[in-house]
Formats: sequence, structure tokens, C-alpha cells
Amino acid sequence: MLDHRGAYGNVGRRDARYRRERREYGAHTMLATHASDSEMRYHSRNITSPLSPVSMPTVAFLGLGAIGRPMAACLAKSSGVTLAVWNRTAEKAAAFAAEHGARHALTPVDAARGADVVITCLPISADVESLLDGKDGLLSEVSKPYTLVDCTSGDPATSRRIAERLAEVGIDYLDAPVSGGVKGAESGTLTVMVGGDAAVLERVRPTLEAFAKKIVHCGDIGAGDAVKAVNQAMLAIHIWSLGEGLVALSKLGVKPDVALEVINASSGRSNASMNLFPERVIGRAFPRTFKVALLDKDIDIAAGMARELKVPSPLTQLTADLSEPSPASTKALRSCSIAPTTSLARAGVLRVPPFHCKHVHRQRVGLR
Repeated sequence: MLDHRGAYGNVGRRDARYRRERREYGAHTMLATHASDSEMRYHSRNITSPLSPVSMPTVAFLGLGAIGRPMAACLAKSSGVTLAVWNRTAEKAAAFAAEHGARHALTPVDAARGADVVITCLPISADVESLLDGKDGLLSEVSKPYTLVDCTSGDPATSRRIAERLAEVGIDYLDAPVSGGVKGAESGTLTVMVGGDAAVLERVRPTLEAFAKKIVHCGDIGAGDAVKAVNQAMLAIHIWSLGEGLVALSKLGVKPDVALEVINASSGRSNASMNLFPERVIGRAFPRTFKVALLDKDIDIAAGMARELKVPSPLTQLTADLSEPSPASTKALRSCSIAPTTSLARAGVLRVPPFHCKHVHRQRVGLR
């Protein structure tokens, strides 16, 4: 630890205030120097001292869905953060505010009023863009500049358009979709892939570290969205290919759990084989976490991006086509949790999930 005797001399050693300030500075220095993970780094920044002043942020969180709610809860638990929340369903925001001691904002602009950081987490980029306009929109009143961090799994083009509009009124923007699911959001261990100015990211990094274990700057605005879309396309490809493989193996008499045991100790393993299929194929559990419709949306973004860039991507395009819901099933699909794919059901290896998804999966596997 640093020795500050030379800097302070012998003056004031008996003074209680001096001793308190030195203890606080020493604790701050030790944590900041030896912190080994994001939680330690985050809390080291929250130790205030006259020698190292830290300004804690005021944060507005817009969108308390399956991922957004636990992300906001992590922020509410963070020392020194002042939190306001807004949700399209006002009852959810009111309940969250009462539980976590946050301010319930009635409109998006009310939530952003006085905020240093505004975080959005909505189903699609168009939902975020819709928050900008109207008498209650974010652009209807800008009391002071802030940074808008969009954690929506969005599309790069819309993010760039949003950033341009916000820049006109002095608001910085980062596209920052997250990965890690509900469990990752609840435990504060999400991965955040960020597009935008690196300096802006460093300014808001302590806020993001409340719910993230890994934060990666991917490039300019839209880069975070692009990486997330490709990641999701890979997830879908893994689900489809693993489902087809397990069907073939089952026809040869190999049980799915035996096949997964081997695959998960071999080079073909993936998140689908290690987590999704053991829970939902073997365990027959279909929790309402990530909606199939949102995965379809992400695959479409990845496929569209490849087409726009003229990158040959037959596998991604095929997966996007296979994942496209029929018009009759779209409404039901929006309320359905993600489940392993259809070839297993067609082969009789996987039964149709619980009643709330039954219609959708019958549509998607060609059953009537």
C-alpha cells in the first residue's frame, strides 16, 4: 500500500478527520489496485473520499421485461445509484418501484429527467425509436445531456438512425445488446456487446458493470447489434443441427441423453447441447424465458445484414427460412418460450411443449 507520510508530514496526525480520510483513501486504493472482477471494480469506484471524489449516477431504466427487470434490479441494489423506471405496462413499473425503492416514472421523458444514463431494453429497435417522439417522448424535453444505452437486441440501421437524432440534441448513444439470459441478468453476469464511441462506453462502464460480467467494445454504432445478431443466428443453427442429429441417432437406437453426454465432452458441444437440450429435451422443462419470436427476429437481422453486405451465407439464410413462423401462428408465437426444434417432435423424440405453446409447435412441425 502507498505510504503518504511524505506527502502529509507530521501535521494533523492526531486529527480524527485526517485519520478517517486516510483510511478511506487506503481502502479505495487497495480495492482499485487488487480488484480481480467486475464487482470489485464497481464497488471500488463507489468508495467516496475527499481525496478521490466519485459522482454516482442517476439512472433511468425503460423496459422491465424478462431480461430488463432483473437488470434493473441489479442497478437498484448498487450502492449510490438513483434509479427511475418506466414500463409500457405501468403496473409492472409501479410494482418494481415499490419493491426496490426506485422512482416510478409515468412517461419516458419523466424517467429521463435529470438522468445521467438512460437504459432501454425493449423487444425491437422500432420500439426504442418510438420512445423518442410525442409529448411524452425522450426528445420532447432534454433538461441536460445524458447517455442512452440501448440494451435491445436491435438492428444496426435503426440504431444508427436513433444515434443521429439524439446527437442533434447532445445525447450520446450506445447500442449494447446483452447475452446470458434471465439467469445471467439475475446474477449480474451478462455479456454486453457495445457499438459506439469508446470514450462514452468508459464513462458509463461502472453503471453497466452492475449487471454485466463482460463488456466488449465491438466498434462503431451498430456493431453491438451486428455481433448479437450473428450470435443468435449461431444459436439457432446449433439448435436446428443438434435436433436433426439427435433424431438420426435415435433412429439408430442411441438415446438423446447418451448422445448429449458424449457430445458435451467432445468438439461438437455448444450452449444448445450443454444447457438448452438437457433442460428442455431431456428434462421436459419449458420455462418462459426467451421468446421464439425474438430469436426469429434476430436471425432475420443476421440474414438481412449478410444480404446487404453481399456475403454468401446459405446456412444463415436457410435457418432464417426454417425459423419463419406461419401467419396463423405469429400471435401465439409471441407468448411462447423458446424450445428445442421441430424435427425432434416430428420424429417422436420430443413431445409438443405445454399447452401455451401447443398450437405454435403444431404449426411449425406440420402437425394438425
